[in-house]
Amino acid sequence: MVRVSIEGREIQAPANCSILQAMGHAGQTLVEGVGCMSQGVCGSCRVMVRRSGEQEVKTALACETLVEDGMQVAFLDYFTESVRHFYRIEEIGDSWQTLRQIAEIFPEASHCRHCSGCDRACPKGLEVQRGVNLAVEGSLAAAGQVFDECVMCNLCTLACPEHIRPNHLGVFVRRMIASLSLRPANLMRRLQQIESGEMTIDFDAPGAQPPR
Repeated sequence: MVRVSIEGREIQAPANCSILQAMGHAGQTLVEGVGCMSQGVCGSCRVMVRRSGEQEVKTALACETLVEDGMQVAFLDYFTESVRHFYRIEEIGDSWQTLRQIAEIFPEASHCRHCSGCDRACPKGLEVQRGVNLAVEGSLAAAGQVFDECVMCNLCTLACPEHIRPNHLGVFVRRMIASLSLRPANLMRRLQQIESGEMTIDFDAPGAQPPR
């Protein structure tokens, strides 16, 4: 058992459990918006962590960070920016215009200060700054790979002094790549089977209807 301080309350929990599991073990109410528990979106269990003997406070995800003796944890409220980027992905039909469209929709992306604040804030260890720079220069495939494991925790947006919102830029790039690329062959065949009646859908099957 280890002693951990979560939101100012000291609890005891097994050393081999995550911060979220430690809260449940101690009988504490879990925070709202924990995506892996069907309460919100992945990345919403973001926390600030200070380990025993360290001065630096680091960001992490409570679902995958193991507790340590003397650890201090504080949850960060999930937030959305008041100013959002609006676009219609179906209107992007010419790949020759991708650089112009990125510049118009995310004009702040070219103002990157290369401070690496987004890299330090990312709990998944992604090269966020590199992904932003690749997107600005038009290397969309490489930029999309950088953001492939992004969980949309918004911590890079919180850390960016230029308000670039790198995670949303990453989603835009990945959506653009998908919209301008050939669809997967297996998906096209399956849709063709459904449309031709070769494959039927049982709408009364368990799980076929989403909950209301």
